[in-house]
Amino acid sequence: MADQKTAGRPSKAPAKKPAQDDDVVGKVYDGRLMRRLLTYLGPYRLQVILSAVAILIKAASDVMGPYLVKVAVDTYMTDTPPEHLSWLARHLSSAPLTGITQLAGLYLGALSLSFVLEFVQTYLMQWTGQKIMFDLRSQIFRHLQRMSPAFFDRNPVGRLVTRVTSDVDALNEMFTSGVLAIFEDVFVLAFIVMIMLRMSWPLALLTISVIPAILYVTSIFRKYVRDSYRRQRSATARINAFTQEYVSGMAIVQLFNRERRAFNDFSEVNAENKKAWTDAIFAYALYYPIVELLSSTAIALVIWRGGISVLHTESFTWLTNHTYLASGSGTVHHSIFGTVTLGVLIAFIQYAQRFFRPIQDLSDKYNILQAAMAASERIFKLLDTQSEIISPSHPVAGDNSGRVEFRNVWFTYQHLDEHQVARISKASEDELGSFADIEWILRGVNFTIEPDETAAIVGHTGAGKTTITALMMRFYDIQRGEILVDDVDVRKQDLTRLRRRFGVVLQDPFLFTGTIADNVRLGSSWITDEQLERACDEVNVGDFIRTLPRQFKEPVQERGATLSTGQKQLISFARALAHAPRILILDEATSSVDTDTELRVRMALSRMITGRTSILIAHRLSTIQSADTILVMHKGHLREKGSHQELLAQRGLYWKLYQLQYKDQEAGAGASTDVRLEPLGAD
Repeated sequence: MADQKTAGRPSKAPAKKPAQDDDVVGKVYDGRLMRRLLTYLGPYRLQVILSAVAILIKAASDVMGPYLVKVAVDTYMTDTPPEHLSWLARHLSSAPLTGITQLAGLYLGALSLSFVLEFVQTYLMQWTGQKIMFDLRSQIFRHLQRMSPAFFDRNPVGRLVTRVTSDVDALNEMFTSGVLAIFEDVFVLAFIVMIMLRMSWPLALLTISVIPAILYVTSIFRKYVRDSYRRQRSATARINAFTQEYVSGMAIVQLFNRERRAFNDFSEVNAENKKAWTDAIFAYALYYPIVELLSSTAIALVIWRGGISVLHTESFTWLTNHTYLASGSGTVHHSIFGTVTLGVLIAFIQYAQRFFRPIQDLSDKYNILQAAMAASERIFKLLDTQSEIISPSHPVAGDNSGRVEFRNVWFTYQHLDEHQVARISKASEDELGSFADIEWILRGVNFTIEPDETAAIVGHTGAGKTTITALMMRFYDIQRGEILVDDVDVRKQDLTRLRRRFGVVLQDPFLFTGTIADNVRLGSSWITDEQLERACDEVNVGDFIRTLPRQFKEPVQERGATLSTGQKQLISFARALAHAPRILILDEATSSVDTDTELRVRMALSRMITGRTSILIAHRLSTIQSADTILVMHKGHLREKGSHQELLAQRGLYWKLYQLQYKDQEAGAGASTDVRLEPLGAD
């Protein structure tokens, strides 16, 4: 695919530099994003409703423990006047052992209910989170499959992998441990505050008096964690992109002894990630002890003022909840804290301890929610990116002839703005070529390949050969002109049907993890075993496959690592032939194989091109001399067109290429098919 790497095509972002959207931190809460996220809960609303109900009941059950302790102490362990006893105490047995046993049973029941509800809520939300992850990852992958090659030219693979993995994981954490858990913390706080206010509002206000200080500390904590989180996400995306790039090119790294340099580069990115995490850990290590100190201060204040009130309750004669008479005095005194029993004090201490746990949890949920907002913004940005190449709403079917025609085609890989597009639409032919800000890959190309004709495209590297075949399959849209396949403009045809017409064998064969049969079929279940084996036999690779232990079911590792380049190339030939394409494209298909494999390919070539339109791209002119038409490309222009002999007679560019390569070999070219082939074995 050398021509697609020429100047003018957008280059992929370097792995070491952060992508702009990887630096997105996100708001703590974005209503627009949250509403869109909640749509993924739609298919699982029953599970969500059950979880919400379980959380509400569990929150109420969790706060019952201290209240039951208060009832036990005031009813059976102190001399609390009957009028100060709670409603529950008046319904318990008057016998202390029996009453305490009843309260213990209620406490155990509340704990058991909390356990059951916690299990229900956790299981349902984890199950729902996994379902949403499955749906979202499927949606992202389907979307990526619909994107045009230009999109992947601009987006590193590592960044896209991060979207499907880390960002979706962040959303899963929000659904399972974020949104509903926040509601649980809020419910628990609300229940605790209501109970404390009901028992003693002065002590309740004293308990929450440290909240402003906690909020101030939390705001500072969020500021530092927010910055650390941004750097974590950016570093993670760079690590993914860097690792993917260097693992893919590990052979080159080792060949040029670049291991130390690559490791140093990776260490820089890895160190940035470690530094971001270290800063976050430092913030957490400082934040939690401060919150613990403030909460302990609140508890100490409750013990101090509550203890004094308990002593006063025992020493004074109380007229009302907040007025009393001291012993031996007729003066009425007022106390803001009022009557506080020992049971109330014990319950307050326990509630104060429980009150600050949800506040600390909410700080964690803040980070989860922020991470989810940032992840959702990046994911939705990807999902909202429309493919530049889409099928028309009313596609037009071709005549199935296999005819290909280029009419005055101008093309560049550059991403053009509206102003440039407008200039192109109004410009004349001479003006188009003079645009300094546009680097054209093809310039006014015109040619026709008739049905069942074999055409070859030759030229120097970067001349636009591979680009021509990519445009036939509408991997990119041209800026001016028309490309007709089966006598219909490719922009008017359905993409799936258009590309189904083509069979392509590239210079660098690509095999997927699976079996040899899987790689030949590529999911086309209509290809029978007989058709598959016949295709392999016709390209002279069937005999080799049958020598393997599992033959056509032989496992293929990632990118066909266990096969030689020639073997992978022949399997690619079989793949193209098995799909019975109407138009066959061979893009430098023999440039990276040995002589014996090339002879096998050339023997199969005559069978493959029979009855279909064939387009050959080759630097080796020996493989295209029998073509009906040869197109000679040079710097984006179609310089010459004709048969092999006609072009030689013109003594032009093709003649020069021929002189450089095969001026002494033409006589032996026709007899090459008589050479005996050696068995195709593993390298």
